Amino acid sequence: MDIIKKNADLIKTLFFYTLMGIVIGACVGFCEAIFCKGLNFIFAFRKGKEVFLLPLMPLVGLLIAFVFVDFGGKSREGMGLVFKLEQGKEKEIPLRLIPIMIVSTWLSHLVGCSVGREGVAVQIGADVSAFFGRFIKFKDSNIVFVVTGIAAGFAGLFGTPCASVFFALEVLVAGALQYMSLCPALVAAFTSNYVASLFGVVHEKVALSVHWNISIVTCFKVVCMGILFGLVGQLFAFLLGKIRFISRLYIKNPYLRIFVMGSGLALLFFVCGQGRYSGLGTNLVQSALNGGTIYPWDWVCKMLFTVFCLSAGFQGGEVTPLFAIGASLGLVLARLFGLPLALGAALGYVAVFGAGTNTFLAPIAIGLELFGPQYFYLFFIVCSVSYLFNKDLSIYSLQEVIHGNE
Repeated sequence: MDIIKKNADLIKTLFFYTLMGIVIGACVGFCEAIFCKGLNFIFAFRKGKEVFLLPLMPLVGLLIAFVFVDFGGKSREGMGLVFKLEQGKEKEIPLRLIPIMIVSTWLSHLVGCSVGREGVAVQIGADVSAFFGRFIKFKDSNIVFVVTGIAAGFAGLFGTPCASVFFALEVLVAGALQYMSLCPALVAAFTSNYVASLFGVVHEKVALSVHWNISIVTCFKVVCMGILFGLVGQLFAFLLGKIRFISRLYIKNPYLRIFVMGSGLALLFFVCGQGRYSGLGTNLVQSALNGGTIYPWDWVCKMLFTVFCLSAGFQGGEVTPLFAIGASLGLVLARLFGLPLALGAALGYVAVFGAGTNTFLAPIAIGLELFGPQYFYLFFIVCSVSYLFNKDLSIYSLQEVIHGNE
């Protein structure tokens, strides 16, 4: 009878969480659609006006600082608030975080900052799920709702629901998977992806048609590339944390910090390619995957611009720039190791993301969903090696790490 009762309780819980996954996924997918539509409008508006918009960077920075200082409250913690909620250090995320983060990210991209978008998407998901979680108190429900929201946010933005589930399960605590959240996270991810697509969000897939034969030589080359990808992901996470700390130490006033750094960045963006390193970095990704022009220093410039933009106080995220850094570096290394250029770019795309976020399964799943299952062995090898060489550093400073002997 105990077994029957336990199974009945399990079925009830799973059924409830499945329903909540649908609701959360639908709400998050709708919010993601609004966010993405706004971004697309800004990208279209910026075309041909990049040079004229760059000088506005310090002024827009002041506006962003004003919004966060005067109205942001706890929202200023960004992704840190999501991690604190999962760790039980915070009880809720203010709903105003959603419009504040969306508008701040739109403004950051309007003036050409080198930032991503996933930070906003994940926070939207976590905020929506945390809102529903306020009214439902089950055992470990706060963890379940946070993970569910992260999966929904990532999936609605990138269109990779399987990778989104793995990312949500492993990003909060590196080395441990939040299995209790698997069912609602899976449902929410696919629902969010569907709803976002329904409202016009286009998720691009890459038709990577590269012929390769698995061999000891090929595997050796991929291992060597994986080591470098891991070190670069580690370097990005290290620089982001260090530059943020130094900038806040020496320029304590957030208004002065974003104005001074924004002024310097605007000038550097103009000098260095007149906006080549602005925005998400999808221009670099497309060039790397489709035979465009990639310079050996592109990945370095993209890394530095992203680190300084985020440290100054501009909003967005780190993941899409990580994709751009990885794809650019991957193409450069593919030339060096004699591998197909597009394949090298794809390997870098997933591996640097994995190393920067200190995740293992998510980058492999992204590779399969974006580039195709025929490259599974290569994605598995390169992500395994890069994960081992990132030394548990992460762009998420509050990420917990559990080792095998703990």
